[in-house]
Amino acid sequence: MELENVNSSGEIELYSDVCHIIEGSRQRLATNINAEICMMHWQIGKRIKEDVLYSQRAEYGKQVVKNLAEQLTQQFGKGWSDRKLLHCIRAAYTFSEDEIVYAVRTQLTWTHLRSLMFIDDTLKRQFYMEMTRLEHWDTRTLDEKIDAMLYERTALSRKPEELIKQELEQIQYTNTLTPDVVFRSSYFLDAIGLTDTYSEKDLENAILSNIQAFIKEMGSDFAFLDRQKRITVDATDYFIDLLFYHRGLRRLVAIDLKLGKFKPEHEGQMLLYLRYLNKNERKEGEESPIGLILCSEGNTEHIEYLMLEESGIKVAQYYTQLPDKTLLSEKLHKAIAIAKEHYQSKTTEKQPE
Repeated sequence: MELENVNSSGEIELYSDVCHIIEGSRQRLATNINAEICMMHWQIGKRIKEDVLYSQRAEYGKQVVKNLAEQLTQQFGKGWSDRKLLHCIRAAYTFSEDEIVYAVRTQLTWTHLRSLMFIDDTLKRQFYMEMTRLEHWDTRTLDEKIDAMLYERTALSRKPEELIKQELEQIQYTNTLTPDVVFRSSYFLDAIGLTDTYSEKDLENAILSNIQAFIKEMGSDFAFLDRQKRITVDATDYFIDLLFYHRGLRRLVAIDLKLGKFKPEHEGQMLLYLRYLNKNERKEGEESPIGLILCSEGNTEHIEYLMLEESGIKVAQYYTQLPDKTLLSEKLHKAIAIAKEHYQSKTTEKQPE
């Protein structure tokens, strides 16, 4: 009987080891296949680009691609349409060989690259590449983030290009996100199902009832800790609407929900929360807490004049219904232009005469 138990145990271990070998081999095979596919498409595009570029005739280029697509389809079957070849060419124009190697090394697929290649801004494209890598986005999630203008909603996009480049390089080197990437100027909370008329309590309840959708919009590294977190100062009780923890930043995040526009007194209230959390709740190895004030309306001038960024307080507008994309795009690009001009004027002021 004891021998049977030994054999049974041995068989279980054998089965487990063989499964591990097969799964590991499959994973390596899938990774290698993906790398070969991405590199093949890029090399095809590069070769066609060279031929078309040397001819310097657009019409000639179109005909070359069409003829080549027909020949390849005859040779290799479906999957080599002229549209497919145009994607290959665009990839060759968009990415350097080093960028392709980096992409496949970080397990981005050809479908990821196909979405990224239509982003003309180099830094914006690099932002989405790093976010896809760090948060393990599938192609659908990447497309959703691009469509929702995630980059334009980050504080990072409002910085001068040189600072954006430095911060993206820091993210790539450290594999950790920065607050200016994590927090946004606006959040889309349409998935929590609120109607046109609601109170702050209704908003809080809706968020908690749809916590998965809320965290998806906030970012994957947020972890929910508490609601109406009570803190007591001088025998007076105060309540933080929502308390989260961000794993990547290693910080507590206090969230205050407000109807209407941001008011200066909101800053004092949040500062009290942050100082309390810093003194009583912050654990060893954590960074100082961050405050996020979510308002239903935006008013950037108050926020700019109070310089809230320096106090660890972020202010953002939330939308319970998706805004018109064109109007939102205009608003975001205007805000980016104003912020970059503000950075430029601050830099000029600091320069010695």
